[in-house]
Order: sequence, then structure tokens, then C-alpha cells
Amino acid sequence: MNRTIAGAIAAILLLAGGLFLWQAESQDAEPLAAAPPTERSVPTLPDPPAANAPSRGPAPPAPPEAKKATREEARFNRYDRNRDEAISRIELMSSRTSAFKKLDKDGNNLLTFEEWAVATSDRFARADANRNGLLTRAEFATTAPKRSAKPKCGC
Repeated sequence: MNRTIAGAIAAILLLAGGLFLWQAESQDAEPLAAAPPTERSVPTLPDPPAANAPSRGPAPPAPPEAKKATREEARFNRYDRNRDEAISRIELMSSRTSAFKKLDKDGNNLLTFEEWAVATSDRFARADANRNGLLTRAEFATTAPKRSAKPKCGC
């Protein structure tokens, strides 16, 4: 019984304290003045400079127009990580994760170094025509996957 009375008194005190805090906050806050209704507020723009006004310097240069990369250039740039215009063996091998299933010859979902290195090294060696250990853009273009012929009719 004493606990119930003590709980009720505590609840009343909490409510009273909250009410006093709420009223104190509402007295401190300034009432918002409503703007008088106008027909339509139109922002004013600054006046244009006079014809004889001094300029603030030359006009900024026009941005250069970027040329659209061809499909082969985009593919080459995807592999050329350090942008030195040549693809090293390491750069080519680092991007070969999408061909995992083709490289996993024994089908155990584990790619051994031998499985991976043999397939990638062979492809790199076939593309490196001058055998200098780097692929030029022309050499890299020979590594493009062969496109399958699309059916002429969608019937």
C-alpha cells in the first residue's frame, strides 16, 4: 500500500515538474510574427553593371571538351591501372577475377596458382607480339573477347 501511494506521488511530481518546464520554455520563446499576406513576393535582381564599369578580370576559359573513348580505349584503361600507356603482366592478372569458373579446371571451387597462372600467362604471351613483357594498345586489342553473332530475327 505504501508503495502504491509513493508511486502515485512520484508520478504527480513528475507531471507537475514537466508542466512547469513546459510553461517556462513557452514563456522564453518569442512568438513568431506572421508575415503580412502579400500578393506575391518576387525577389529583386541586382541591376546590371553599367557599360563603363570596370571588369573584374578576364572571362574564365571554356572547359575543354573531353573526347569520348572508344570501346577498346575504355577496355584498355580498365586494365592500365597506373596509366602509363602499357599493361604489365600484374595489371592484367589483377583484373581476371570474373573468369574464375573458366580457370578452375578441376571444378573444386578453389583456384590454385597453377590453374590461374597458366591460363593468364598463356593469354598474355599470345597477345605480346613483340615479346617485351608489356602490351601496347594494338597488342591489347587482340585480347578482346570474340562476339557471338546475334540472330537476325527475334522470332
